[in-house]
Amino acid sequence: MLIVRPSEARGHANHGWLDSHHTFSFADYYDPSFMGFRSLRVINEDRVAPRSGFGTHPHRDMEIITYVLSGQIEHRDSMGTLGVLKAGELQRMTAGTGVMHSEMNRSGEELHFLQIWILPERQGLTPSYEQKAFTKEERQGRFRLVVSPEGKDGALKVHQDMRLHSTLLGKGEKAEYALEPGRHVWLQVARGAGTLNGVEVKAGDGVAVSNESRLELLASAPLEALLFDLA
Repeated sequence: MLIVRPSEARGHANHGWLDSHHTFSFADYYDPSFMGFRSLRVINEDRVAPRSGFGTHPHRDMEIITYVLSGQIEHRDSMGTLGVLKAGELQRMTAGTGVMHSEMNRSGEELHFLQIWILPERQGLTPSYEQKAFTKEERQGRFRLVVSPEGKDGALKVHQDMRLHSTLLGKGEKAEYALEPGRHVWLQVARGAGTLNGVEVKAGDGVAVSNESRLELLASAPLEALLFDLA
């Protein structure tokens, strides 16, 4: 079964320096039908104006994944981490017992990224941080594992039974994915358009998938997507 969450149905907040779309309930946006999906709690598509960003603020008991689509983001936190993420790079931050951090766009170009929150397997984890770049070549035409609980195959390590895959597809190109019994998928289209098992999808759309054994994502225009494999 596939249930599409259309891009235009998402919550929206424009703060001038920040233009944000919320796939699930977040901040002042509340939709009781979309509080999350399995352990996936937040997918925010954010566009941040040049030389602005999120000042220092706290998080706790959440796995936070940042996926940069264009531009660059400077991450600074109370663990002493200072990192700059560019397109194709991901970070995973375990907020655990508590972290203070900031996310700034220091450049003269707009920053476009997805911020993702995953509920952790347990509360009170020790805060930690990882960052890694994944090339276009290793994501092209396939679902490349980028986050997993084991951190295998060079993926970032997350403290939850979920696996995140990234794919880039050219027009007419497809990627296939096999689901194990009892698993669920959320597919988030970041850019482009195509079909998922014959169902049309476009940039900003999300698709909840249950009781399926195989998925085929076919691009009708150059497409970038994230696939969350969830318990």
